[in-house]
Amino acid sequence: MKATCHCGAVELRVTLSDGLATARRCDCSFCARRGAAAVTAPLNGIEVLRGADKLTLYTFNTGTAQHYFCSICGIYTHHRRRSNPNEYGVNLAALEGVNPRDLGDIGWVDGRNHPSDS
Repeated sequence: MKATCHCGAVELRVTLSDGLATARRCDCSFCARRGAAAVTAPLNGIEVLRGADKLTLYTFNTGTAQHYFCSICGIYTHHRRRSNPNEYGVNLAALEGVNPRDLGDIGWVDGRNHPSDS
């Protein structure tokens, strides 16, 4: 699949682990504010086709989760997951031809009570 930011400066080729079936939202302090649903890709499932120099990285707390977004338009494209650092979460709404509304209710994961916080 193809994923892009809003302005088109960043373009990714994405291979999802299980299609759109992995769609979920997270309620951690960052994701709850971002509000984007994500789908799963393996670490080798993302290739930056254009705009690697436009991607900006944001990390916080443990630094395990690595959130990437376009430095021009600000759209979140993908992140390396804290819950599983061997996976990426990809912004569902950044996938070409996908409307998150078509998926109906998207489940939530409990990011506020992360196991590594205890």
